[in-house]
Amino acid sequence: MTALLTPHRHPTAERSPMTAPPSSFDVDEAFAEHGSALLGFAVNALGDRGQAEDCVQETFLRAWRARDRFDPTRASARTWLFAIERRLIIDVLRARQRTPHLVTPDDAPDASTNEPDPLDRLGLVEGLARLSDEHRAAVVAVHLRGRTYRDVSESTGVPVATLRTRVHYALRALRTHLDEGDTTDD
Repeated sequence: MTALLTPHRHPTAERSPMTAPPSSFDVDEAFAEHGSALLGFAVNALGDRGQAEDCVQETFLRAWRARDRFDPTRASARTWLFAIERRLIIDVLRARQRTPHLVTPDDAPDASTNEPDPLDRLGLVEGLARLSDEHRAAVVAVHLRGRTYRDVSESTGVPVATLRTRVHYALRALRTHLDEGDTTDD
């Protein structure tokens, strides 16, 4: 019966002598030093200032709630805050993907826009598959990944002139393949 009358104490309510002292994390100081950088990061990542401001606010709220877990020997306050915010931004981006977007008639895409035809992409993929491995690798590196000829040459050991020739003939073969696809559809 005495066990029922004894008040229950949370294990973290009392600190043992072996427990680390409270954190030296100061939310006000951290906001003054890092708030604008966190906001800029969130705006760039989300593209929406309102959501970015909410994200920064939630970052500091979470940091304040977890301030006793902040360890300046493991990371700086800036690094810790950016890690918190990065997780929040990922959550916001995932939520956006799950949220259906309603389109008003004014915002609906016009049927006459110059949207690329999905079959063109399919033709390009098929054309790339027909190229030799060397020609395909050169085109993908230079035109799809945006690497320079010199950069590709240094990473592969293939001379720049050879890469240019491969890309030239690969693009010509792709163009021929895509043109043939257009004439057979008529």
